[in-house]
Amino acid sequence: MEASNPASRSDFYAYQLQASLRKRDLLAGKSIHAQIIKSGLHLCSVFLMNNLMTVYLKTDSASDAHRVFDEMPLRNTLSWNTIISAYAKQGRFDEALSVFNAMPQRDSVSWTAMIVGYNQMGRYGNAIQMFVQMIADGVPVTQFTLTNILSACGAVKALEIGRKVHSFVVKLAVGSYVSVANCLLNMYAKSGDPMTVKIVFDRMRLKNTSSWNAMISLHMQCGCADLALAQFKQMKERDIVSWNSLIAGYNQHGLDMETLTTFSCMLQDSVLQPDKFTLASILSACANLEKLELGKQIHAHIVRAELGTYDAVKNALITMYAKSGGLAIAQKILEQCVTSDLNVIAFTALLHGYIKLGDIMPARQIFDALRDRDVVAWTVMIVGYVQNGLNNDALELFMSMIKLGPKPNSYTLAAMLSVSSSLASLDHGKQIHASAMRSGEVHSVSVSNALISMYSKAGSISGAKKVFNLIYSNRDTVSWTSMIIALVQHGHGEDAIELFEKMLSHGIKPDHITYVGVLSACIYVGLVEQGRSYYNLMRNVHKIEPTHSHYACMIALLRRAGLLQEAFNFIQSLPVEPDVIAWGSLLSCCKVHKNVDLAKVAAERLLLIDPDNSGAHSALANLYSACGRWEEAAQVRRSMKNKGVKKEQGFSWIQIQNKVHVFGVDDGVHMQKEAIYKMMEKIWKEIKNMVLEIKVKRRERNKYRNQEMLMQGKLALLDLASSEQALETNSGGQKLRDGAYINHALLAKLHKCTGRTAKEWSCLCSSPY
Repeated sequence: MEASNPASRSDFYAYQLQASLRKRDLLAGKSIHAQIIKSGLHLCSVFLMNNLMTVYLKTDSASDAHRVFDEMPLRNTLSWNTIISAYAKQGRFDEALSVFNAMPQRDSVSWTAMIVGYNQMGRYGNAIQMFVQMIADGVPVTQFTLTNILSACGAVKALEIGRKVHSFVVKLAVGSYVSVANCLLNMYAKSGDPMTVKIVFDRMRLKNTSSWNAMISLHMQCGCADLALAQFKQMKERDIVSWNSLIAGYNQHGLDMETLTTFSCMLQDSVLQPDKFTLASILSACANLEKLELGKQIHAHIVRAELGTYDAVKNALITMYAKSGGLAIAQKILEQCVTSDLNVIAFTALLHGYIKLGDIMPARQIFDALRDRDVVAWTVMIVGYVQNGLNNDALELFMSMIKLGPKPNSYTLAAMLSVSSSLASLDHGKQIHASAMRSGEVHSVSVSNALISMYSKAGSISGAKKVFNLIYSNRDTVSWTSMIIALVQHGHGEDAIELFEKMLSHGIKPDHITYVGVLSACIYVGLVEQGRSYYNLMRNVHKIEPTHSHYACMIALLRRAGLLQEAFNFIQSLPVEPDVIAWGSLLSCCKVHKNVDLAKVAAERLLLIDPDNSGAHSALANLYSACGRWEEAAQVRRSMKNKGVKKEQGFSWIQIQNKVHVFGVDDGVHMQKEAIYKMMEKIWKEIKNMVLEIKVKRRERNKYRNQEMLMQGKLALLDLASSEQALETNSGGQKLRDGAYINHALLAKLHKCTGRTAKEWSCLCSSPY
């Protein structure tokens, strides 16, 4: 029964509103609202209307709350604060700010409501600005204000403002409140001030689980896993956050076995069940360790616990399967997911999994399906092309990345420089060098080392030296090694040895590749004793066990000095079975010195290891021919034919207008072969005419004059070539037959007769003469 006087009726309706609020009964609230309007109290009772707004907001009927506020003839500060909080929680900041600005009088609650709303939507800068204005207006701050502004400072690492807020904490003597102290801990931890975190923690008289969890997270962030574990063990009560802080910390620092061990302890010692954060960390550890079976067990638990709907878990599952060899399952999970649920890490893991198997097509499809590709995704795809020998595809994708994607990082640039190195393309290499300069990655050691290698392989030793000199203070072992090998490749053996000695004087420890370089330098210069000295230095001082490459260098060093028997004895004394390179090196030396008996032994040993080695057959046959043993030479060639051994095809390539053209001997597969062969016929006619002309002139001139003319022709060609960039490059170690390029003197003559430059003639053909 309703009370008769207004005061009693107001109390009665307030009681009913509280009852409906406890039950979260929206219909009851609306019914009471109707009775209040009928009684006319809505026109005079601000208290009742504030309660009514609260009921609507708590029962998820914000629109009704807003309508009540708009229709209120009288409002107090609580009315305004209530609607501001409602707008802020809904993310309607413009409306919240409009109401806030329209308030006739603001109190601490009004300002704090705005700060809380900004925090909830991640607009921490706005929250800090609001706090600064609040202080400027002289509005007193509350404990709740301080905890929220400390959270905002921690989120954006605003350490200086956070310290000023700390001074308010001290001034108001609220530091003893656990909630405030915990916010201080988190703010200093996120802002990178571990010393102050420890001071605050030690001064806390009361600590709850959140306090201890903050300290564990801090120690993990600083890489102090032992301290985090010690803090964890001191806790009397642990919640799921405590375990997750330890597990996630181990996982983030690559301590995957510790991650799994801690998870096992959690299952044994605690009644707590793992949540989505626990499982995401465990799956990440399984992925890193490639523990597919354990990952499947975790997956089964996820299905039973119905946790597979969380995005973090879906992404972790795909990543685990992709990294652990379960690509089919990863693909199946991917197909069941909405693309927007997945992050770039999961896609990149799947991408990497296919590339690891050499399956480029599905990898590219996944890459193309990625909407927000980060630099890692681009780099993984580019590296995938490089690893599978698809250099042109890598170049095209890199150019797309420059136009559309993020700035390349050091890994991207190093991969692309390796492409330029393998193609010996100086133009492409210079373009990538420019990209490295624009992105700021040129100072990266890995990029600098790749630049040294690229310039060297592209024929610019001066470019390699320039890069090496620019990284004077950042050189590592790879830098020194790359430069030593570059000098050797360009025939500067003595400079390479000098640089190696300088490397030792700087206290840089060489690795096994460095020693391959310096031993190769000794081979080039012919320093047998110094080579032996370096070989012993490697074994006895730097404790590097020789590899087949080092053995091959020593064999080559001895054979170059004509010490065939010593080279043979060295091979016989090796602690490992000699490989093809060792016997091949000795065989080539025997060919030079026409040592048929030793050559036969070397060839037999080599063919036992590699029966289809065309080089061994050819070298032995050529040696027999050179020594006049025609029958034995013919026998070797018949053996090659009977076994079906074919001479390995040689290749060369040229770069014209940023496009690389590859040619093989007699392959006839180039798209422009018909035009090329027509041009070759024309060139050969010119050559035949010039040959006849030269023969006539030779008859007319004496031998001395002929030699003088040849020298002048070569000098003229050198002068001509010096103004143009040479583009031809033989594939590594695979020479075309002798005379595979048009004679330089004839090129000079062709230039004089036809007006074509040496560069143009070189680009038009590659023919035997």
